[in-house]
Amino acid sequence: MTNNPLQQYFRRPAIYIKLPSQNKYYDQSVIEPTQTGELPVYPMTALDEITSKTPDAVFNGHAVVDIIHSCMPNIKNAWEINSVDLDAILIAIKVASTGEKMEIGTVCPNCSTDATYDISLIQVLSQQQNVDYEKTLKIRELEIKFKPLSFAEANKNNLAQFELQKFLRDSQSYEDSPEKEQTIRDTITKLNSLFSEIISGTVEYIKTPESTVHEREFINEFMNNCDRNTNLAIREFSVQLRNENQLKPLNIKCMHCSHEYTQQLILNITDFFA
Repeated sequence: MTNNPLQQYFRRPAIYIKLPSQNKYYDQSVIEPTQTGELPVYPMTALDEITSKTPDAVFNGHAVVDIIHSCMPNIKNAWEINSVDLDAILIAIKVASTGEKMEIGTVCPNCSTDATYDISLIQVLSQQQNVDYEKTLKIRELEIKFKPLSFAEANKNNLAQFELQKFLRDSQSYEDSPEKEQTIRDTITKLNSLFSEIISGTVEYIKTPESTVHEREFINEFMNNCDRNTNLAIREFSVQLRNENQLKPLNIKCMHCSHEYTQQLILNITDFFA
């Protein structure tokens, strides 16, 4: 096929980034490495923008995956990108597409004043530290190693949780009956089980004096049958690791009363690419 004479006017990488994980959780089926370790980031196309505003694609996660594949071609399987790298990737695509400034809305907790502020996404990116999931939790003779969830795992869990919570809300409008009470109890049980599975999904392995267990079904079974204190310790350590590796809260000073407070940056794709 003859080369398109307009090819020189195609979009080009706008920025290059290194992922917080330094690619250490992926093989070449997920990310095609570069010599520098930096990945090129292209601006969104018109089709990407349409995708970001398609409700079904946004809800089921396909919008995020399709946009990442379009704007970061070195990422071959965005479903396997972990939750910590995902924040950096979305910010980088936003910067490449619309610039480094982003307007956020906020409400001062001191005087309740609504305001909007411009933040520097480049500065947010620079503050995101390297992912550190090397720390392990030791409980008696057990050593537990954790990992961040992949986007596929997190998305599946979010969808299931949304459906169960919606069903639980809708069931409140049903007429009182033994069947309604049983349905509500069953739904609550499923929600608790789902949360347990989410925590189990963050466990890479559990090492005992005799063996190292990687199998998810064995880890799930352990989480459902260990004592309460062990379960609680695993949950708290998993949450601690997640909090240590997520985006740092924004420091904000109210323009009305000068009160200083922090606010978490929420990456909502429906308006993130607006």
